[in-house]
Amino acid sequence: MTFYAENNTDRSFDFPMEEVFRRVAGEVLRTEKADFEAEVNLMIVDLDTIHEMNRDYRQIDRPTDVLSFPNLSFDSPGKFDLTESADVVDPETGEVVLGDIVICYDKVLEQAEEYGHSILREFAFLLTHSMLHLCGYDHMTEEETSVMEAKQNQILDTLKITRD
Repeated sequence: MTFYAENNTDRSFDFPMEEVFRRVAGEVLRTEKADFEAEVNLMIVDLDTIHEMNRDYRQIDRPTDVLSFPNLSFDSPGKFDLTESADVVDPETGEVVLGDIVICYDKVLEQAEEYGHSILREFAFLLTHSMLHLCGYDHMTEEETSVMEAKQNQILDTLKITRD
């Protein structure tokens, strides 16, 4: 699997961002039983950049913590049907390009403080949340929210990245 990470800010986390990204993304794909090699891209941006992206792509004129740009469509979450997905396969590697994740550095710090847990935990949570979006999950209804929250907790517990 290939995970590309790019930090477009002049700041860095006090943990190995790319290693955490690989661990979290890999665990989500393992949990979802993705039986293919995947590529996922991650970009870390500042508050102004994510505000602009949120406005341009979602027509919501405010900053957000994370944006997910999935390449696959799903009939139901976590049910990967790649038979008609040749356009999302990298011809050079044969990997399925699942999509892109954009995380706001400023929001990671702000929310870690707000929720009283580590910056690492908030970063891993946002990665998990976004990876589940790339796997077809959403939180538009109470039922969807419940399913997504349970999966997020399971994945972070498995990785031992807790709120403590």
